[in-house]
Amino acid sequence: MPVLLDVAAAVLPGVRRVRAQKEPYARAWAEAGRTAVGSGRPLWAALGDSMTQGIGAETITGGWVPQLNARLGEPFAVVNLSASGARIADVLDDQLPRLLALPSPPALVTVLVGANDMLTPSRRRGTPARFADLLARLPAGRSVVATLPRGNRQAREINALIEAATAHGEIHLAELRGPALAPLRGSLAVDWFHPNDVGYARIAGIFEAPVRATLTG
Repeated sequence: MPVLLDVAAAVLPGVRRVRAQKEPYARAWAEAGRTAVGSGRPLWAALGDSMTQGIGAETITGGWVPQLNARLGEPFAVVNLSASGARIADVLDDQLPRLLALPSPPALVTVLVGANDMLTPSRRRGTPARFADLLARLPAGRSVVATLPRGNRQAREINALIEAATAHGEIHLAELRGPALAPLRGSLAVDWFHPNDVGYARIAGIFEAPVRATLTG
């Protein structure tokens, strides 16, 4: 799949433009994270892939994380530990250890990951077990986890794990299945893959209620 994206980037201006956001957005989030850690404000640790980086938005502020923080009145200083292309294993092996290394426990943790794991059968292999490990390692009561909108067996198994953890009061669920992200028209970036500002506003709206629940719980 990365090879196909490289080819697409070489011939399609929209794909090339969105892919060019990867490094500047990562640098901006790294700098914002350093500022957040020293701010003394409650921390929001955002885990995931390019969608949590906000790739596809016109600017970094158009991603769902900044949009949601603004809706909430900006109560959090954001430490965005996500990475473009990240898979469940990357959250386990890299992002969660960085979360645990923060000088103070985050008041909120969000997880939006799994899309890159669902791209091929070989990538899907073993994903439910890895996601179960991820759920077990999240801070109880302070974590909001998005379901996977895909319909394959592994995605269904992962969603069942998320539902069970929610039922046990361990996490809050952000529902991306069904009509949550529809209609796609007008909500995709120029690469026709990532959301644009409109699409990210919808994701912010989906996360808003469960995030508010962590604030009042």
